[in-house]
Amino acid sequence: MKKKKIKIKKKNFTIFIIIISLISFILFELTLVTIKIITTPREKPIEKKEEKKKKDNKKKEEKKTDPKLDELENIKEKISYFKEDNIERYLNYRNNNPDLEIIQVIKNVNMNLDKKQYEDATEIEDKNNQLVLVNKYNYLGDKFIPENLENINTQYALSNMKLVDYAKEAFEKMAKDARKENLKIIAMSTYRSYSYQVDLYNRYKKKDGQEAADKYSGRPGFSEHQSGLAVDVYNGKEDYTNFESTKEFTWMKDHAYEYGFIIRFPKGKENETGYQYESWHYRYVGIDVATYIKNNNISLEEYIATK
Repeated sequence: MKKKKIKIKKKNFTIFIIIISLISFILFELTLVTIKIITTPREKPIEKKEEKKKKDNKKKEEKKTDPKLDELENIKEKISYFKEDNIERYLNYRNNNPDLEIIQVIKNVNMNLDKKQYEDATEIEDKNNQLVLVNKYNYLGDKFIPENLENINTQYALSNMKLVDYAKEAFEKMAKDARKENLKIIAMSTYRSYSYQVDLYNRYKKKDGQEAADKYSGRPGFSEHQSGLAVDVYNGKEDYTNFESTKEFTWMKDHAYEYGFIIRFPKGKENETGYQYESWHYRYVGIDVATYIKNNNISLEEYIATK
């Protein structure tokens, strides 16, 4: 009996030892896992910081070795219209147009000439602004109707010609002063609704094809006439396309700016405006801006891009 008891005790002791060993092993493993959990979050940010620092240093080194970027860095302090947000666009345009002066690169990108006409266009936010720029990169949309449209006095316009009130007053004053010199300046096309432009543009496209129509007519929503600030004129005798050959044109060329009007699509500025030269198409921008544009022989696109 005694021998049996001793054997049982030895067996129980062995089982006890095994259990204690297992518990110790499990506790050891748990301790290792806990240590990893505690230490890992502290190590990772350090690694990330090191990686970020290396990447930043690499970018700085790349910038230092890019002569075109150095060129931009050198000029950006000298011109007020340099836009930090456009740096990538400046670089891409510079690469595609290596013969252009860097200042011209910046101007052209600011005018969106690096974008595709109509395809990369943006809807205008402040549509009633006196200096609103409506062209093949900026559109008014199909719902817009200008505020404060008024009919021009029929002494100086065909019937039902409308402009925004301040532009209408300036036009009437200009036409009235021209009459004092026996000259007739008559508004023949002013504000056009979106739906009107749809019909007009489609007629032109059908007649001459889209490529040709795009050179002289704005697509619906992209026409400056929808702003209520543009006016096509003639003298009541000659066809408007011959306006350049009239005395009225000579007078307007010298005096339109005094009333706040500019030739919207000047000769030699087809690349900037996106339209062929039109001696009959005028746009109200205010006297100060019109004076600056005339004195510097620039287009409205160039003024907006640099001012």
